[in-house]
Amino acid sequence: MDMLFTAFAVLVFAAVIFMVEGAWMWWGTSHGRSARRIAHRLDLMSGRVEGSERISILKQRRYAASPGLEHWLRSIPQLALLDRLLLQAGGRWQVGQFLAWSFALPCFTLLLVLKLPLLPACVLVASAIGAPYWLLLRARGKRMRKIESQLPEAADFLARALRAGHSFSNVLKMVGDEIPEPIGAEFKATYEEVNYGAPMSEALHNLAARIPLTDLRYFVLAVLIQRESGGNLAELLGNVSRLTRSRLKLQGQVRVLSAEGRMSAWVLGLLPFAMLVLMSLANYSYISLLWTDPLGIRMLWFAGGSMAAGAFWMRNVVRIRV
Repeated sequence: MDMLFTAFAVLVFAAVIFMVEGAWMWWGTSHGRSARRIAHRLDLMSGRVEGSERISILKQRRYAASPGLEHWLRSIPQLALLDRLLLQAGGRWQVGQFLAWSFALPCFTLLLVLKLPLLPACVLVASAIGAPYWLLLRARGKRMRKIESQLPEAADFLARALRAGHSFSNVLKMVGDEIPEPIGAEFKATYEEVNYGAPMSEALHNLAARIPLTDLRYFVLAVLIQRESGGNLAELLGNVSRLTRSRLKLQGQVRVLSAEGRMSAWVLGLLPFAMLVLMSLANYSYISLLWTDPLGIRMLWFAGGSMAAGAFWMRNVVRIRV
């Protein structure tokens, strides 16, 4: 009898504990602080809260860490292009950080060149103003070229996986996991958008917007047309891969044939500056007349304009689009 009573008491005690725990969990998930915060955010997303702006559940790149600065930068539409360039360059800088460095570098350069003549000071300050944007465009171009070289491999991988029977969304994840940066991260981001709930067409359009390459647009168009009208997507991707490889091969041949012209352009462009430095070291009093005498300053302005026009002309001659 004592054993039966003890077992009954233990079961009653466990039942009471489970009942209290269940009541506490129900209250926390339906009326707790986290539940109220989630409900409020869902109301903001659906626009049911009066006097509040509807927010999006999609992840957005921040322009700055400070909310006030973020709001002010968002109010300038032109900064969206800068944010797109930063995203395409693959950097982790925010728009606010890039603008801060772009403003600080010319100010620091201006303090260093206060005692220099006007022309060299203007050249150095102008170089400091344009250097961050030049480096950004250079990083973007380098990353785009690397993605372009990886695109045939990615298209072949997609075609082989589709022939093996995998779904297209699953193949996007496989490309993101198997192919290295930077194209692997872009396909993985596309898969995450689809997995999150975005339509496949919208995710592919976002991929083409992030990577403005002609060959990638061909890839996106091939996938979208196949999803609308049907067909053998693996064969289409194989054709895109062959087309991209042929174009890259032709582009490499053109670069080899134009290498002599590009080298000549670099030599002719840098030779005046090299001679200026050498003559400054050898006979400074002789060469300093160029920025101390009014006639020499005028000659420098004409020489700078002629060099800029010549560099622009030589760039157009050796730059052949394929």
